Amino acid sequence: MAGPADAKTEKRRWAKPPCFRYNLPVSSTPKIELRGVTKSFGDNHVLKGVDLDVGAGQSLVLIGPSASGKTLILKLILGLMRADGGQIRIDGEDVTGLIGKAREPYIRRMGMLFQQSALFDSQTVWENVAFRLLQDKGLTRAQAKALALDTLASVGMTPDVGELLPAEISGGMQKRVGFARAIASRPEIVLLDEPTAGLDPIMTNVINDLILDNVRQLGATAVSVTSDLEGARKTATDIAMIYDGKIAWRGPVASLDDSGNPYVDQFVHHRGDGPIQLAERAF
Repeated sequence: MAGPADAKTEKRRWAKPPCFRYNLPVSSTPKIELRGVTKSFGDNHVLKGVDLDVGAGQSLVLIGPSASGKTLILKLILGLMRADGGQIRIDGEDVTGLIGKAREPYIRRMGMLFQQSALFDSQTVWENVAFRLLQDKGLTRAQAKALALDTLASVGMTPDVGELLPAEISGGMQKRVGFARAIASRPEIVLLDEPTAGLDPIMTNVINDLILDNVRQLGATAVSVTSDLEGARKTATDIAMIYDGKIAWRGPVASLDDSGNPYVDQFVHHRGDGPIQLAERAF
């Protein structure tokens, strides 16, 4: 069984890479790159040629109408689904067609918070957080638990919560546990699907602050999907809007309210009239 010294060694092992601790130069190659990505479900053509770059250390938030393909993009990046066409690259390497063991090295570099947290109801909180550590990292349960509790502390949760089952904690706490699981393996890429959906305004701010702090400390690249525009303004470096299967606009978060794009303007200011409504009426 691992002792205190072993736990400290493991924490150092999963510390941030030197390039992020000391602000050393990083590669100009996009961390994540989508080129002409398409995906259909029967006659429903959801993605019609998505082009998107996310640089190392950037935090990109995807916005857009419901059912526009935002979550689908996250699933394609992670490899839970396969694109019909186009290319997806991670650090310049084409991963579009990789499946099974060929895809695993890339999946291990990512962490994802699912919209409904997707916690295992038969496992304790700490076991949920340590799931990948136990599966992929070859750690003992004692080592994995120490790292899980350390990660839970980083999202404001005490060790006693780690012994509870998901059903015994609130929805806001479940979101924090889901986020802790996403970052427990110290991933290079963090994918977040509606991280504040269904939460009250206070808990929404708490979650957004935790995301901002932890992603910065990791030096990770983040791609988020959210309907919380205030949260997007807080956590994003860049915003991209998807509409009609393509990226309709991409720019720095400071330009969101003055984008000059009619689709973004209508969406951000919650206007009933505009090109989005007219486009929907055409079908």
